[in-house]
Amino acid sequence: MQRKKLLAFAASAMTLAVTLTACGNKPSAPVDNPNKGELSNKSAVEKIEASSPEKLPDTVKNRKDTIIIGIDEPKGVFNPFYYTTAYDNYVLSSIFAPLFAYKEDGDLDPVLAEKYEVSQDGKTYTYTLKKDLKWSDGKPITSKDIEFSYKVMADAKYTGRADVESTTLKGVKEYREGTANNISGIKIIDERTISFTLEDVLASAKYDLNLKPIPEHYYGQNYKQGEADKVEALHRKPIISSGPYKFKEFTPGQQVVLEANESYVLGKAKIPNLIYRVTNKNTALQLLGTGEVDINALTVTPENVQQVKDKGFLSALIYPTNGYGYIGFNCASPKLKDEKVRQALAYGLDRKSIVQRVYKGYADVINIPQSKVSWAYTDDVEKYEFNTEKANKLLDEAGWKKGADGIREKDGVKLKLNFLASTPNEVNDAIIPIAQQNYKQLGVEFVPEQMDFNSVMDKTRKAKEENKPELFDMYFAAWGLTPEPDSTTIFGTGKVDNRGVYSNKKVDELLAKGLRTIDPTERKKVYQDLYKELNRDLPYIYVYNRRDMWVANSRVKNYKASSYREWYSDMHNFELK
Repeated sequence: MQRKKLLAFAASAMTLAVTLTACGNKPSAPVDNPNKGELSNKSAVEKIEASSPEKLPDTVKNRKDTIIIGIDEPKGVFNPFYYTTAYDNYVLSSIFAPLFAYKEDGDLDPVLAEKYEVSQDGKTYTYTLKKDLKWSDGKPITSKDIEFSYKVMADAKYTGRADVESTTLKGVKEYREGTANNISGIKIIDERTISFTLEDVLASAKYDLNLKPIPEHYYGQNYKQGEADKVEALHRKPIISSGPYKFKEFTPGQQVVLEANESYVLGKAKIPNLIYRVTNKNTALQLLGTGEVDINALTVTPENVQQVKDKGFLSALIYPTNGYGYIGFNCASPKLKDEKVRQALAYGLDRKSIVQRVYKGYADVINIPQSKVSWAYTDDVEKYEFNTEKANKLLDEAGWKKGADGIREKDGVKLKLNFLASTPNEVNDAIIPIAQQNYKQLGVEFVPEQMDFNSVMDKTRKAKEENKPELFDMYFAAWGLTPEPDSTTIFGTGKVDNRGVYSNKKVDELLAKGLRTIDPTERKKVYQDLYKELNRDLPYIYVYNRRDMWVANSRVKNYKASSYREWYSDMHNFELK
């Protein structure tokens, strides 16, 4: 299923790491969290406390029953199985509860489920729900809702990002093809108990089988096998929920309004109303300062940190992002199919200057698609230090020769690169002038096409789905990660999140090996080999691993976050003082 999440450049994660010691029979697959003992230095949280709470604006003081959280514009896909951006995920994570959530160290924290068990052969996972679970309309949450959720993701007309087949869950192929009416690997034992049987023992199964279920009695009212497209029609009206809040209204481009769910399993939210207000990088700090927004993310820079401190009534949490920013290549573009061209573009780009211009010490240049907080991270790879001479040599070797106008060409085609740039976005504001200057020295024309983030994502998807590689050559985005390092959906040939149509047989083999290698030490070696290959072949130019900074005014209490535990995991405990 999905193990990464596309971001505008915020960090968040959906697939959860199941790390509780399993009950019942001793499992053949390990269930310990490989991050244990490694996170204390890697993911420390820096706290900035409000020094002058009395400076809190009257705008805030007079708003006693509502919390306002600023986010970039959501697309309105408020469904756990179809969303594509972090901003939709913030909203849907407020209204749909997971079986398990993260603790701050990445271990498992029960929410809807109270436990799971693993069979002796390591292929069957049995989940037990907590007692008396209810949807927001009062109807019970049962095993049938979980089974229904899997049927939607396994349906022939499912168009979301979850990859159920990668779990090797028995019967998915037959259900998708319509030769079976049920998924044979799913067994409902009773209303609170459900089991999943896999074809293979997978190291990632304990992560992949976790999900945020959706209610069958609402989403399934018009659903029949082979008609998952009818579920999509309900994205913007998730009127029945299981999370701390329930949906009230959505005004595109402006806000999403939620109200507390009295049936939430962890208790009714202490703040009756929650509004997600659309902000951007240019307005976030201003609205925090006027009190029009209670919580928002800010880019971590010395200037922003100082401004937060100067306000007096703002507090902040700063911690390493479990994610990374990247410039994606469209490997279907004839100009970018040659690895030497991609390597030249990596050597020829001054990434350190880009990262320093934006984050000013609060981010590090990286060379693999993994966060430094991960147990799978390695630095034993090519560093792609800025080197115009080496970049020019690689382009020469690839057959791209400079023409009379100074622009390289090959077979009558100019080396002109169309870069999709979301705006407003300070990273793109740094990338564009530096890339234009750097690449001009290589004889490469770098042409930015600026648009909102959702349009960037739509265009990359269209290029892939409609086989139109001419729509773009490069784009900037970021991934939020989880403790599970598998990235099959991103780099696997033909996989759903592989927007650049990247294909590498060795990468496919290492991805498959990583899923089937159980021993943690051996598995780490597999991923180090994978990262070395992805570092050599470059489906992306890896740009940075940064810090997150979430800012709240002093009246918001019980607010916390870390590299693994998202701030929304505790929103039912937020209070306004």
